Amino acid sequence: MFSRDLNERIGRLRERWRDPLLTTLTIPILFFMFVVAPLQAVGIIKFQEFAFILTPLLVGGVFIMSGSLTAVVAMLVAAGMAGIAAVHRLKAPSTIDIYFFAGAWLIMSVTLGCVVARAVFASGRVTYHRIVGAILLYLTIAATFVALFALVGLLVPNAFSGLSFEDSPALSSKLIYFSFVTLTSTGYGDIVPIHPFARSLCNVETIIGQLYPATLLARLVTLELTFKR
Repeated sequence: MFSRDLNERIGRLRERWRDPLLTTLTIPILFFMFVVAPLQAVGIIKFQEFAFILTPLLVGGVFIMSGSLTAVVAMLVAAGMAGIAAVHRLKAPSTIDIYFFAGAWLIMSVTLGCVVARAVFASGRVTYHRIVGAILLYLTIAATFVALFALVGLLVPNAFSGLSFEDSPALSSKLIYFSFVTLTSTGYGDIVPIHPFARSLCNVETIIGQLYPATLLARLVTLELTFKR
């Protein structure tokens, strides 16, 4: 009886907060990518301090939106990896920390992306929060490739021209910049993929960046028409 009552309460909580959480999670992630990362690059703040605030919010948001224990465990594992890297950096910073951060970023991005995609593209009325959730999904796609680029750059020396994968406060900002340049097909040319693996990842991200707006628009229009009928 207690278990059933708890499940009903969680269900009502998910029903009430699933869409608003899309907006709630978008704001700090935007702030992290476009404010915190550049400030860290110029040495004003350290993103680990902001990450300690963002991580519990992401874990709680994923649980409420999905109700999936697997998703929550994945987020907690990623948080643990990031925590280990942060503690290790206090003693002796090294590229191992970057591996842990990249792995944590990859797990979190993929998990959050799957949960957000289900919420955005689920049947029902298209709301303001769902539109913002579509932006959040776009950000998680870019974040996923940030982690993939970091792993390729660490594993394959000189995989990118114009980007060195040394333990630097500016590395995360540079990777975020390059990921969005690739996703939007801007291509300034200051950072260039050299290795075939790096080029393949860039091709995949560019294709996703081209197809995502059209796919999103078609799905949202279909959902709105279905709801009105």
